[in-house]
Amino acid sequence: MRKITFLVGEDFSGRSVEAFLMKGCGISRRLLLKLKRTDMGILKNGEHARSVDVVKEGDRIEISLEDEKTLEANPALCVPVVYEDEDVIVFDKPAGMPVHPSHGHQGDTLGNFFAHICPGVSFRPVNRLDRDTSGLCAAAKNAHAAKIIGESLDKTYFAIVCGEIFSSGVIDAPIAREKDSIILRRVDFEKGQRAVTLYEPVLRKNGFTLLKIKLETGRTHQIRVHFAHMGFPLVGDGMYGGDTSLLKRQALHCGEVSFLHPVSGEELSFSSPLPDDIKWLVDSE
Repeated sequence: MRKITFLVGEDFSGRSVEAFLMKGCGISRRLLLKLKRTDMGILKNGEHARSVDVVKEGDRIEISLEDEKTLEANPALCVPVVYEDEDVIVFDKPAGMPVHPSHGHQGDTLGNFFAHICPGVSFRPVNRLDRDTSGLCAAAKNAHAAKIIGESLDKTYFAIVCGEIFSSGVIDAPIAREKDSIILRRVDFEKGQRAVTLYEPVLRKNGFTLLKIKLETGRTHQIRVHFAHMGFPLVGDGMYGGDTSLLKRQALHCGEVSFLHPVSGEELSFSSPLPDDIKWLVDSE
């Protein structure tokens, strides 16, 4: 169980516990209801508190966060940990590892490694990466952390595409599921959901372009679908027409993430270099 203490400031003096937690601390209504149902879930200066109780400056409000369910631990896995504290952990996920268990992957996922190093804690990945996408993946260790990190998370991807792109741009093209497929996606201006991708060329070499990419939306396979639609599929992405002769997975890497810490409010930023299996595409002569 994770216990978090918040200090009431002058701005919330005379307000209710509920107002302080929701508006001052970012606690969601769903979590507040759960705390109210939890025995001693909310304390004020060490004593049980109701959500309607009034707080004053200097009061210490403590909440107790219980975990709901955990995954099976797999100690045989190994994933680099970039950062960890009581509320969040940031992994540098390798390509080929799914984030979540699924029908074809039981026990070999990032979630199973998380269960090994964080026993008894629910796995709450804030940014999910495709199995063959490498890079930074943040996971919250409690519901409050998941909300705050999710609302403040900023991600930067790096991709290598087939062909040369000479200028920055924006792709604003809606994405829908491919007919008769539960996996494939396509650009569909009639039935798709809005999808916006911002990109900037970093390097052109060997007939490829290394791109720095930001997403305004988070559609499934968004980067892969958008650049394939533009005629520049990702290297190694056979699903969307990319050249697989040099790489057997999409050349896509989450290289930068930043977010606000759920307790301190400090902005945390992390980076991960391009892995060797895709870096060589623009290093070699």
